[in-house]
Amino acid sequence: MAYTTIDDSSAYFQNKIYSGTGNSLALTFDGNSDMQPDWVWFKRRDGAANHHAYTSTTGVTAALVPNDTDVEATGSLEATNYFTSFNSNGFTLASGNYNNSNKANQTYASWNWKETADAGFDIITFTGNGSGRTISHSLGVKPTFYVVKNRDRATSWVVYHKMMGANYIAGLFNDASVSESTSGAFNNTEPTSSVLSIGSSHGTNSNGEKIICYAFADKQGYSKFGSYEGNGNADGAFIYTGFKPALVWIKNTDSGQNWVMFDSKRPGFNVTNDYMHLNTADAETDEDSLDLLSNGFKIRSSGTDRNGSGNKLIFFAWAKNPFVTSTGIPGTAQ
Repeated sequence: MAYTTIDDSSAYFQNKIYSGTGNSLALTFDGNSDMQPDWVWFKRRDGAANHHAYTSTTGVTAALVPNDTDVEATGSLEATNYFTSFNSNGFTLASGNYNNSNKANQTYASWNWKETADAGFDIITFTGNGSGRTISHSLGVKPTFYVVKNRDRATSWVVYHKMMGANYIAGLFNDASVSESTSGAFNNTEPTSSVLSIGSSHGTNSNGEKIICYAFADKQGYSKFGSYEGNGNADGAFIYTGFKPALVWIKNTDSGQNWVMFDSKRPGFNVTNDYMHLNTADAETDEDSLDLLSNGFKIRSSGTDRNGSGNKLIFFAWAKNPFVTSTGIPGTAQ
């Protein structure tokens, strides 16, 4: 059996860093493959600004803010003035000196996914019914991570992670809280290869309200969602992923710490020291954090958010390229 079926990760995920112009801005990805994204997420780097995310499922006039509980913006500034189109190999931002998306001479990062079962990603939309139920997905395997957001109500982004299980909220995108035991979110029921379970909470299944779920599965050589134990030392754990990461998120589940986000383009070499908080509008921070390696990542910080001593930390990682291709070609470190 081949090590991976995804030799070119850029067919399914791409990072893009850019500078704002204040004018209509068509951004083209620079990976090996052309990729039309289905989930576009961007954030200003050099100043405080909210994260913004759009999906092809809900369209260019429907914005969500991952670091906040806001309802979906369908008639606001975000919806009408930030984002224009999903393109065959990139996306276009609207003209206007908007701090969150395209302000002239300001720097930004974006993270972009293609929805396909081949890469273990499914965007699911449904209307809540207020009671425990199952929702179909198209991954063909058990999802290992998903996040659910009520589009009609100001509620948190609720995270399921396989290392915590269905009786826990593994975290909330929009705050720094620890993991929480609850039956209301996922009905204490693990997902299967065809359905995921949700409970009766407003965040995941409020009656008559529109809900969106972003579901992911581990794909060898492309994506991995796991955990590690912190040691509180700058010589931290090595986490094997089976690929060179393009994007890594980390959340301490035992301590009220911010989510931290790293990618292979900020700064583009090791030690990787440019990170942002998923759950805040804060500007990018420069601090030695980790090495992105050919087969995983190595923690290089004693910070509690990345490496709290004795704490359980969950991670979410997508590939730049596999450790070994389907033809046996090895990858390299950053």
